[in-house]
Amino acid sequence: MSNGKYSWLVWLCYFILFELVMYFGLSYILSDMGETNQLQPENTVVPNWVKAVSFILLYILGLLIVVMLVSNMMPSRYRSQLMRWVYLALLGMIVMLFLLFN
Repeated sequence: MSNGKYSWLVWLCYFILFELVMYFGLSYILSDMGETNQLQPENTVVPNWVKAVSFILLYILGLLIVVMLVSNMMPSRYRSQLMRWVYLALLGMIVMLFLLFN
């Protein structure tokens, strides 16, 4: 296996680990928020809206912290590749948001 493929595979493992830690960590932190039964006649959207916005803000904060740490540790010639992972993480956040309410 060439060094480029191995490096990409290592970064993919780190990315999956980051996504899992963020999802399970934030779902644990936000577990007390929101309504579990959406089919109640007196149910309002406000508790779930607060949970969704809190999830998005905390996820983006965690993503920014990780990007700053990784960007400072990696050589400058690889920093342009970091944005691909950031965009992929933002797409993953949308998927995790749907999983959070199911």
